[in-house]
Amino acid sequence: MKILSWNVNGLKSAINKGLLELINSKMYDVIMLQEVKTDTIPLGFDQSYETYLNASKRKGYSGTLTLTKVKTLSVSYGIGDTKFDSEGRVIVTEFNEFYVINVYFPNAQHGLTRLDYKLEFNTKFENFVQKLRETKPVVIGGDFNVAHEEIDIARPKDNINNAGFTEQERKWMTHFLSLGYVDTFRMFVKEGGHYSWWSYRFHAREKNIGWRIDYIIVSDELKSRVKEAGILEKIKGSDHAPVYVIIE
Repeated sequence: MKILSWNVNGLKSAINKGLLELINSKMYDVIMLQEVKTDTIPLGFDQSYETYLNASKRKGYSGTLTLTKVKTLSVSYGIGDTKFDSEGRVIVTEFNEFYVINVYFPNAQHGLTRLDYKLEFNTKFENFVQKLRETKPVVIGGDFNVAHEEIDIARPKDNINNAGFTEQERKWMTHFLSLGYVDTFRMFVKEGGHYSWWSYRFHAREKNIGWRIDYIIVSDELKSRVKEAGILEKIKGSDHAPVYVIIE
């Protein structure tokens, strides 16, 4: 199964910048999109995909969308907590051998005004995923809104205690992986200089001054089946690049 995850920073905007070509190429079995900022699915998606939208109750904000060519056994939305589920951050699609979880983590925001909210979401999400994993393995794809290690950010010293690079966020990511989850990108790429998000300011993408905050994580049970993972850094259409994994 070839799985792609992409924070599109506005579905309609991304469609105008080439998203449909990627979808209609049929290269991916499952496509997870975050920050779609819509409560409707525009026309134009390849009809071979089932589409599942979890829209935020706040118009033009957050939201996730999963497309799949593989028939689902079940689909669910959210983590069972209305405090977070009103923002449309999670879609779970169940397949024969594992769950695929599309997630858009909260941003701690400038001044860390939403750090506590994010850390609470982290804990609730962790508990939710651990419960799912009791049934079958999981694949988690999305924008985690955290650069885990210094290697995952172009200018670590300049960003200490900034949103997405606080000690608390990074510590949680370390803890979560320690529960038996694998950052698939790091299975194949050990060096720095590879990022999935760049600011629109100061020509950051051209200069590759970025952050790696988009991940596809698998539970340990699937590690041996991961054959490839990467970042599609050359694909434009958002301030994020898509990330992907191939699981046999």
